[in-house]
Amino acid sequence: MSSLMDKAKGFVAEKIAHVKMPEASLKDVSVKHLGRDGARFNGEVSVDNPYSHRLPICELTYTLKSADRVVASGTMMDPGWIEASGLTKLEVPFKVPYDFLMSLLRDIGRDWDIDYVFDVGLTIDLPIVGNFTIPLSTKGELKLPSITDFFSREKSPES
Repeated sequence: MSSLMDKAKGFVAEKIAHVKMPEASLKDVSVKHLGRDGARFNGEVSVDNPYSHRLPICELTYTLKSADRVVASGTMMDPGWIEASGLTKLEVPFKVPYDFLMSLLRDIGRDWDIDYVFDVGLTIDLPIVGNFTIPLSTKGELKLPSITDFFSREKSPES
C-alpha cells in the first residue's frame, strides 16, 4: 500500500512541476507627481497569465532601496485580478517625502539621479498549487527633475 502512495505522490509532484506558471516582468521606476509634501513614484508590473480563467492576486509587496537604505516599502493587499489568457499591468504607486530624498543628497549631487534597486513580490492564488509568489527585481537610475521642472509642474492643472 505504501508503494502505491509513493507512486501517487511522485505522479502528482511531477505533474505540478510541469504546470505552466504566470510570468511577470517589472518596469523601471518613474516620477509620477511632484508636490509640496513629497514625490510620488510609480513602478509597473506586467503579468502574463497562461490560464483561461483569471487569477486572484493575494498581495503585492515592494521595497525601493538606494545607497543601501530603504527609501520606500509597503504591501498592497488584494490589489485585484490577473485577467485570463493575457497580459495584465499593475501600477505600484508609492510616496517619498522630500526630507528623505534630501538625505540621499550625496548620491544625487554627483549626477542628479538616484541609483536604486526595486524589489517586488507578487503573490498569486494558483489552482491546486495554492499561493505562489513571483519575486521580481530591477536596478536603475531615476533621473530627477530640475528645480524649474518642479515649479512648472506645480502650476499645471493636474496638481
